Amino acid sequence: MARPAPTTCPCGLPQPYESCCGRYHCGTAAASTAEALMRSRYCAFTRRDAAYLLRTWHPDTRPPGIDFADAPRWTGLEIVETADGSAFHQHGTVTFRAHFEGGVLHERSRFARLDGAWVYVDGDFIE
Repeated sequence: MARPAPTTCPCGLPQPYESCCGRYHCGTAAASTAEALMRSRYCAFTRRDAAYLLRTWHPDTRPPGIDFADAPRWTGLEIVETADGSAFHQHGTVTFRAHFEGGVLHERSRFARLDGAWVYVDGDFIE
């Protein structure tokens, strides 16, 4: 029996989901940069993976839960700019546009290392 063709990861990179953000979601790898974490979190929103989103959210700003009841249908991610956020930094920012049916979310997100792992801290919406 033939295996189905792997699907491209929703984060916008050309790899299949399983070898891209899927490895972060299942816990076999950790994002090595703030941008990689941003991409994996966007992908988690498309898949409605609340556990991963909460796990990668800084405890000082993490909400008690995530409700996907009124969540938009995400259609694409565009990374606009990154600052710091590499293996050599403790903080970083990623500016992105997340497209959804009927609009776009433009945000500058802040990330920090916590116990060696990148976590989302917070973000500012850009008009």
